Amino acid sequence: MGTSHEIRSSWKARLMGRVAGIVGRGLLATTRGKVIYECEGPEVIEPRVICLWHNRILGGSSSARTLLPHRQAVVLTSASKDGAVLEAAIGCFGLGSVRGSSSRRGAAALVALKREIEAGRHVCITPDGPRGPRYRVQPGAVKLASITGAPLVPVRVIHESFWELKTWDGFQIPKPFSRVAVTFGQEIEVPRELREEELVSFQKRLEEAMGESQDLGRDDDH
Repeated sequence: MGTSHEIRSSWKARLMGRVAGIVGRGLLATTRGKVIYECEGPEVIEPRVICLWHNRILGGSSSARTLLPHRQAVVLTSASKDGAVLEAAIGCFGLGSVRGSSSRRGAAALVALKREIEAGRHVCITPDGPRGPRYRVQPGAVKLASITGAPLVPVRVIHESFWELKTWDGFQIPKPFSRVAVTFGQEIEVPRELREEELVSFQKRLEEAMGESQDLGRDDDH
């Protein structure tokens, strides 16, 4: 019998993710993308903890091509079968994966992400995932930044026109030939050994820095 600490996967999940990733890459190839850096650019020397909302993963993946020539990056995905699908999908964009979440293998995932940063890789986290609430930052990303000294980078992804799935996060799929803007915001430096009240303060600060993307980019037929 499985436990809440195991990593779940199957060949069906991996196949589904692979197909979704190939389709997603093809779709993004039709869009007009723009990547803006308000922080240090992709040639930054030190790794970062990059944060974007769970429902903007697809649009955000369009920026991978600007990052990967300079530094490898991994994405935190859940230990569930949905995480296995996402792991295979993001692999199509050249991104690696670390499996775990607040509900499964949280401590192990934090250790694994710390190792990735120490190895010089960027870490990408959806701080409201894997189950929400939508647009609410959970403490994991801030804790990781505090432990490693790697700054947080809030990412705002705006889809000019998109379809919205009936999922907990309202997952957004940009429409073909529409515009996608990805903005890497200013770094947020997190001190070591945070007290509980400081942790909550930085969660709110990160949430506010990411919040600009919440209600933008909608049209009447999303």
